[in-house]
Amino acid sequence: MTIRSYFKLNSITFAVALLLPVVITPGFAAENDAVNLPVGPNNGRPQTPLIIPPAPTIDAKSYILMDASSGKVLGANNADVQLPPASLTKLMTLYLTFNALAHGQIHLDDKVPVSKKAWQTGGSRMFIKPNDEVTVRELLQGIIVDSGNDACVAMAEFIGGSEDAFTDLMNQEAARLGMKNTHFTDCNGLPHPEHYSSAGDMAILARAIIMQFPEYYKGFSQKEFTYAGITQQNRNRLLWRYPNTDGLKTGHTDEAGYCLVSSAKQGNTRFIAAVFGAPSDNARAEDSQALLTYAARFYETKKLYSANQVLGQVRVWKGTDKIVNVGLSSNIYLTIPAGRIDKLSTQTMLPSKVNAPIQKGQVLGKVTVLLNNKPLDEYPLVALKDDPVGGWWTRMSDSISGTVHGWWSKKEI
Repeated sequence: MTIRSYFKLNSITFAVALLLPVVITPGFAAENDAVNLPVGPNNGRPQTPLIIPPAPTIDAKSYILMDASSGKVLGANNADVQLPPASLTKLMTLYLTFNALAHGQIHLDDKVPVSKKAWQTGGSRMFIKPNDEVTVRELLQGIIVDSGNDACVAMAEFIGGSEDAFTDLMNQEAARLGMKNTHFTDCNGLPHPEHYSSAGDMAILARAIIMQFPEYYKGFSQKEFTYAGITQQNRNRLLWRYPNTDGLKTGHTDEAGYCLVSSAKQGNTRFIAAVFGAPSDNARAEDSQALLTYAARFYETKKLYSANQVLGQVRVWKGTDKIVNVGLSSNIYLTIPAGRIDKLSTQTMLPSKVNAPIQKGQVLGKVTVLLNNKPLDEYPLVALKDDPVGGWWTRMSDSISGTVHGWWSKKEI
């Protein structure tokens, strides 16, 4: 019989120090603000070894293995080296398409005109032709499943007006996402000396797609697509070989070798693997599967806190409100060794008082996550609302209270 123990988030206790008062909070809040978490040595999972081995060694030019929720890197080799991405480029074309759909700039049933340039684009193709009535939905399938260069150009012209203008958008978005080792010269990944990316940057892009556009991400699991009487299969072999895989994109040129950005989900935990420059189609699939299997075996993700969840309070002097709630500006996920949730604790540090005005989002303290009583991660605690300066009566009464508080503090010393 499985034995489960539970730990509960204790009430926040204030410890007043001479220079920086702190609040120590053992435990952490579970997802959906529940106070109890099932813990124990297994939690229904196989017992994890005490020592976690390094990520597998693979025969590729570079790779990275990442937790999709937390962004934590679990293994990497040459992840920042600039290399030709081949058709992995299409992930940015898809990202911008999803963004345009999300903002209502385009719609799935919109009819996209096919230009002569799109029709004549070489390489892998969806086989669209001028005067075809191709929908955005069909072009998405043609890009994801068929890896159609022609479909990419048609989409780029539809969204950006021209492929060159769309490519400018691709580079702007890459910079905004923090893809520091990426530069695009086209929308599909055809070879060019100034067209490059990295495994690390492609993992960042894949994570953005997964986290920001879950409704469109589902399309990456489609195994085949028929257009104009031609059926093509998805080149991502993991969709057949590894049951938990549901994305994302392959790439191949003579210069780039065989590339694959893949993702798989086990329970509530999702991992991303980006492999550049594998020697064969089979090798990129096997290497990616080895990385994803390793991650699923040795790691899991837990949601620590939700955005805007109240994690503490700070006394505000001379403010409209005497108390301001503090928390986190975004959801916080933590990647930990599998089966180690019972070894987690937190320390929350906050000043005993602050002076108004306070702005929403202003950093007031921090929460430190500990694993086996050793610091693991640290996150800023911010004010969850504005607290402007109060009226003259509030300011005067707080000044008097502060003076009295100072007298008593000196007397106690």
